[in-house]
Amino acid sequence: QVGVGVGKAGDVISAVKKGVADGKKHLVDVPLTKSNSIPHVSYGYATAAEVLLRPAAPGTGVIAGGAVRTVLELSGVQNVLAKQLGSNNPLNNARATVNALAELRTFLEAAQERDVPLEQIYS
Repeated sequence: QVGVGVGKAGDVISAVKKGVADGKKHLVDVPLTKSNSIPHVSYGYATAAEVLLRPAAPGTGVIAGGAVRTVLELSGVQNVLAKQLGSNNPLNNARATVNALAELRTFLEAAQERDVPLEQIYS
């Protein structure tokens, strides 16, 4: 699970507490494959920021920059290729990454939505 939150206050400690509380309200479950990667390609959007996430082979690592790398590492993804498109704003890129992770589905979920057996998805 991972979430992004923002908090503002007069001192740092209170702002961090508010940010953590806001992040916990917006948690997203991240489906992972056996190689600790994402199941399929995903795009995420937040205002002008766009993020592309692609699964990667085992041993690749997290190939991403800035806030996207932070969100992916905290979510437990170990092998992924990511690209920030559009905005360079770190907060919007983090929100776009969470949006992309929220759109991920497992093969079982896709099979159930299509009313087909799981084996047919792999072929």
